[in-house]
Amino acid sequence: MSDLETDFTSAVKAVSALGADQDPGNDVKLRLYALYKQATIGDVDGKRPGFTNPVGRAKHDAWASVSGMSSAEAKRAYVDLAADLIR
Repeated sequence: MSDLETDFTSAVKAVSALGADQDPGNDVKLRLYALYKQATIGDVDGKRPGFTNPVGRAKHDAWASVSGMSSAEAKRAYVDLAADLIR
């Protein structure tokens, strides 16, 4: 496994282990979600959820905002953002 893969896997585990008292807020969580999805799946696919699903819509919009980013770029950005949260 490459260093980036190892760093990414470690960052995902560290973010998952954050306690409720370390909640980074919705904007940061959406950014983490988008970077994770971009890193592991690629560009967003499917229709944007309607106004009756605001959470799904926010997630879709966040993911779409990183569309075109390579998997490696998304992993690096996720690792960097996670490092800021864990400090």
